[in-house]
Amino acid sequence: MWRRSGLASTLQPDFPKTPAAAAAAEVRRLGGGSGSPPPDPLTITAMKLSQRKGQRSSRIVVRRLRWVALLALGLTFFLFSFFSPAPPREVAGKSHIGENNERGPPRIYIYELPPRFNDDWLENPRCARHLFAAEVAIHVALLQCAERTLDPNAAEFFFVPVYVSCNFSTVNGFPSLGHARGLLASAVELVSSRFPFWDRHGGADHVFIASHDYGACFHAMDDVAATEGIPSFMKRSIILQTFGVERAHPCQIAEHVLIPPYVPPALLPPPPSPELERKIWVYFRGKMEVHPKNISGRIYGNGVRTEIWRRYGRDRRFFLKRKRHDGFRSEMATSVFCLCPRGWAPWSPRIVEAVAVGCVPVIIADGIRLPFPDVIDWPAISLRVAERDVARLGAVLRHVAATNLSLIQRRLWDPANRDALLFNRGIKTGDATWQILRALSAKKIQHNRSRT
Repeated sequence: MWRRSGLASTLQPDFPKTPAAAAAAEVRRLGGGSGSPPPDPLTITAMKLSQRKGQRSSRIVVRRLRWVALLALGLTFFLFSFFSPAPPREVAGKSHIGENNERGPPRIYIYELPPRFNDDWLENPRCARHLFAAEVAIHVALLQCAERTLDPNAAEFFFVPVYVSCNFSTVNGFPSLGHARGLLASAVELVSSRFPFWDRHGGADHVFIASHDYGACFHAMDDVAATEGIPSFMKRSIILQTFGVERAHPCQIAEHVLIPPYVPPALLPPPPSPELERKIWVYFRGKMEVHPKNISGRIYGNGVRTEIWRRYGRDRRFFLKRKRHDGFRSEMATSVFCLCPRGWAPWSPRIVEAVAVGCVPVIIADGIRLPFPDVIDWPAISLRVAERDVARLGAVLRHVAATNLSLIQRRLWDPANRDALLFNRGIKTGDATWQILRALSAKKIQHNRSRT
């Protein structure tokens, strides 16, 4: 909120008695004393002359004091406006988002929806810290950012804060998405009935978050997600989503910004240091099915993790564990290579975690697109191994270790890479929410040009 301030009071100076007033008092004293003889005519004339002179002097003094007061008041306003602190905001330093663009940074209006769309879900603490929690982190950051406007008529984008990944009602504890389409449809019906802005461009300037496996298709299985597709009412909007592939896919036909999955910054070890000893050569801890078909008959992760386990489970250079624990990020921080194989979807939070702790990400997910490629030089800081080449994984890593590993690590350890993939409670220059705003600024320019 912008701080309003003003002058609390006006000082009233206690002026000393003027010469005219003093003279009048003296006349009253001389002429009004009991039993005192009246002054002679000469004395009276002298006193009258002195009184007139005093009145003129009094007027001059009053005028001068008025000018001094006005000058002081003007100086006060000038100093106050010039040196008063900027309104509070959670941005570290000056925001440079869009300052080189032809129309400046984007102005975003955030709808204040009833709690059933967002705040009520926070009763479960997992809602704000699991891998899909970018929907919460971005909302919190935007509420505090300098680009937010409280005037919807001045906005260029409209953010619809709905938390769809916090329904932990399934037996296995993973989020259920069966309610997502209905909840979002209800939110759109609400904002379109109460505000004129949705109908103005058919929702094209409205922003949603879809941080689940296949984005706004709201299903964890590729074939089902592709069949159901994106809800029709969201197809013209801008979607912030973790899912992205290089091929055509029904779950990315809407205009979108690719974002990283959420990793809590507070749970990460300190930024990587060249002095840190990395005892583990190849690291992976997580779900690795011995038999990749689950009870539905589907093959988890295209069978990639099963193949890794079968080929390298007994190799001492590979630290492979099938169960995670709370200290796994510290293990990653002492590793040279961190395997990031696909799961149900191509993307994985391990990519963010590996970059954050300085472990070279080894991405095994065919055709994956990664967030903010114009900021993060992914080919320079990570390795890609095709899913069909898992059998050659050991040879690939040995070759890299013998040739350009030190160069990759040096580039990887640039703090800007870590910053760009992490969400903070308040926006910091270069962090993930800052990158999203920068991407929206570029889209604003495209929209403006298309409408002229």
